[in-house]
Amino acid sequence: MASVPLVLGFDTSGAYCAAALLRGGHLLGTASEEMAKGQAERLMDLLHDLLKDHETAWTNLDALAVGTGPGNFTGIRIGVSAARGLALGLGIPAYGVTGFEARARLAAPGHTVAIPAPRDMAYSMTPSGPQLGPISDISNPAPPPAPDEMAHAIAAYATTLWPTPAPPPAPYYLRAPDAAPARDAPPAILT
Repeated sequence: MASVPLVLGFDTSGAYCAAALLRGGHLLGTASEEMAKGQAERLMDLLHDLLKDHETAWTNLDALAVGTGPGNFTGIRIGVSAARGLALGLGIPAYGVTGFEARARLAAPGHTVAIPAPRDMAYSMTPSGPQLGPISDISNPAPPPAPDEMAHAIAAYATTLWPTPAPPPAPYYLRAPDAAPARDAPPAILT
């Protein structure tokens, strides 16, 4: 391992696919694409292109960092699954970074970190923990970061944790999914 880590951070928790490559605290580059869906098909190529643009390879990475939410349910699962698989294959740590941790690095003093949610709602961090409420009730919200800023903040947060071992990243959900199991009994299986 190098004394200054090379960290690839990425985020698919919103309507985008974003990545950042850092050596220590120095940003080497970012890549991002806005997309409502399709992150699963685009993520690996986006990461590969970012590494190639900076003349490095997967095997040169010291750590990975991934946004764990809250955010888009499917997008979070795509990012977390990719980070876990890559970390296992490469034998390097993958750090899960919540949207609160990443946005706190970007928010100006005095601003409230707020993560947009459906139906004009937002998640905010209160002294008693995360809370979902109307976005209009949040005082002095920090402006929403651009996707490449989120990826940069995620990777930068991970550099503060490296080389500490990390448990595999896991989605950070604050509410149950909108889908519910079927109420009907399953069909009988014929033998």
